[in-house]
Amino acid sequence: MLLLALDTATPAVTVALHDGDRVVAASSQVDARRHGELLLPTVDRVLAEAGVRLDAVTGIVVGTGPGPYTGLRVGLMTADTFGLALGVPVHGVCTLDGLAYAAEAEGPFLVATDARRKEVYWARYDDTRTRVSGPAVDKPADLAETVRDVPAFGAGALLYPDHFRVVPGPEHVSAADLAALAAERLAAGAELDEPRPLYLRRPDAQVPKNYKVVTPK
Repeated sequence: MLLLALDTATPAVTVALHDGDRVVAASSQVDARRHGELLLPTVDRVLAEAGVRLDAVTGIVVGTGPGPYTGLRVGLMTADTFGLALGVPVHGVCTLDGLAYAAEAEGPFLVATDARRKEVYWARYDDTRTRVSGPAVDKPADLAETVRDVPAFGAGALLYPDHFRVVPGPEHVSAADLAALAAERLAAGAELDEPRPLYLRRPDAQVPKNYKVVTPK
């Protein structure tokens, strides 16, 4: 097994290579405006660090979000392209699950990432591998007290400390954690998600509803 994992659902452009037992190479950069520019060079860097060629990869793991439309589709389209070119399966993993997997937490907790528009993408977990609510997108103040009255981490929690019980933890997802979680699930015979985006809301850019009619003179 040699899994190439990548995620662009958060400001982090993150890539990792996992051999089924451990992460053999990983790289992440935080730049919310350069997902498309940074992703492929990051893939090249990770492969070079591991000393393997792309055609040695046996599976692709991609973060499915939730995340903003523009950034999220970069990772998903790249994963689909790699899968088609290499003839290997493409597995989806919820980005919030990857963050939860990296948490050093016991008992219920919340993961929240920045959804812009003064909202967060969030999910609640019983432990680092068990999601019980979400993913969803809401304004922090609109979350039920019973949902957010647990330790919370992630960029979304850090942005709204008045609404969350913020605890130390990863701010953005790491492809290394996505890869490790996917490898664990595959080894256990579990089915992974389809590589389909969790947008949760419509993109910011909209097609104009009323076009100006231009008639020939």
